[in-house]
Amino acid sequence: MNMKKVAVVTGASRGIGKEITRNLAQNGFLVVANYNKSEKEMLELKTELQNKGLDIQIIKADVSKGNEVKKIIDYVISNFGKIDIVINNAGISSYGLISETTDQQWQEIINTNLYSAFAMCREVTPYMVKQKNGCIINISSIWGIVGSSLEVIYSISKAGMNGLTKALAKELGPSNIRVNAIAPGIICTEMNDNLSEEELKQIKSEIPLEKIGTTKDIWKCVEWLLKDEYTTGQIISVNGGWVIT
Repeated sequence: MNMKKVAVVTGASRGIGKEITRNLAQNGFLVVANYNKSEKEMLELKTELQNKGLDIQIIKADVSKGNEVKKIIDYVISNFGKIDIVINNAGISSYGLISETTDQQWQEIINTNLYSAFAMCREVTPYMVKQKNGCIINISSIWGIVGSSLEVIYSISKAGMNGLTKALAKELGPSNIRVNAIAPGIICTEMNDNLSEEELKQIKSEIPLEKIGTTKDIWKCVEWLLKDEYTTGQIISVNGGWVIT
C-alpha cells in the first residue's frame, strides 16, 4: 500500500482545482487529478509537477455520471490501496433569467455541481469508513448561502452541496471522517471572465477588504482543513467579508 496520503481532486485542470492540485503535490501528497474537457491544461500541469519529481496521476472522467465517478475511485483503490482526501471541486455555471433556462441547463449544472459530489462521496465513503479516517472538502460558493440573481440553478446546486456537507458530517463523524465545505466569494478564475472591469470595480467596493480573492486564498483554507482534526460539518466562507452571516 502507498505510504503517502492519497488525494483525489475533481475539476483539477483549471482555477481553484488547479491551485489545490499543485499545492497538494508540493506538500507531499500523491494526487489523482480529474479532468473532463480541459486535457491540454491538465497535461501541462502534470508535466510541470512531474518535472519537479512530484506525484500526480491524471484521469479523464465526466463526474456528472455515476459510472464515471466509480471509475475514478476504482482506479485509485486498485493502484494505491486507499483514499485519504477528496476535494469535490468540479463545477459549471450559467447566467440568465430563470424564465429562459432550459431543462438541459438544469441537468448539466445540477449533475456536474451537486450530483458529482454526492456520487463521489457515495463511492469513497466505504473505503474511508473501513480505514476509520478521511477528509472530504466540497468547494461550494457564496451563492449557495445567499443566492445569486440570474444564477438560480448554480445557487441551488451549491446550496445542495452545503446540505450534503452538513448531513454527511453527522453520518461519518463516528468513523473519524471530516466533511466540510468552502464557500468562496468572487475569486479570480476563468469562471468570472465574463465580468467587466467596471463590474469588478463595483464588486470590490462592496467587499470590506476591498479586493478580489485568489485561488491561493482558497488553498490556504484547504490546507488548514487538512491539518485540523476537530472541524466538521462547516460551511466556511472565504469572501473578504462580502457576505457575513
